[in-house]
Amino acid sequence: MIAFLRGTLLDHDGETAVVDVGGVGYQVTVSAATAAALPATGGEVRLHVHAHFVQDEPLRLYGFAGAGERQLFRTLIEVQGVSPRIALAMLAALEADELVRAIATGDVGRLTQVKGVGRKIAERMALELREKILTVPTGRGPAEGVAAAASGRVPSGPLGDVYGALTQLGYKPGELEPLLEKMDPARPVPDLLREALSALRRQ
Repeated sequence: MIAFLRGTLLDHDGETAVVDVGGVGYQVTVSAATAAALPATGGEVRLHVHAHFVQDEPLRLYGFAGAGERQLFRTLIEVQGVSPRIALAMLAALEADELVRAIATGDVGRLTQVKGVGRKIAERMALELREKILTVPTGRGPAEGVAAAASGRVPSGPLGDVYGALTQLGYKPGELEPLLEKMDPARPVPDLLREALSALRRQ
């Protein structure tokens, strides 16, 4: 299974790239963010690769500049009806942290703004990935979380896990602190996340 490629960029058209690795040219479909970051033809390129196989179709390679974006892509295509094409469209239309937040909060309206994503697919993603998507790295800066930790305001244990997941989604410490104070730290983290997201949606 091909998981990573490092070689010379022979050609690219904004959607696919051809990478020469030891004399073999690999054609890789790349995300929009990765396409924008590709070097000039002849430069060295490094791609985290997802090898996608469908019966009776050729093996297709999808490449990403970072392992986090590849993980997000893989998480999206786990949902029935979300093809690699749709997953790439979502990654192109929404910033990673915005996409994670829309799924985690069940923002179907935001998800259906992406071309190819109908209401049923959006609802299925929100249902199946609501908790799992929170564990996917988005590359979002942790500045606020670090500052809060330094001041000693970040709770420990399960509530700390909930706090970290919600700050990654873009929620502010001031929104979370009064909410977490009312929660039972003995409950499972997934249950606490569901409760917190439900309360935040009502605000």
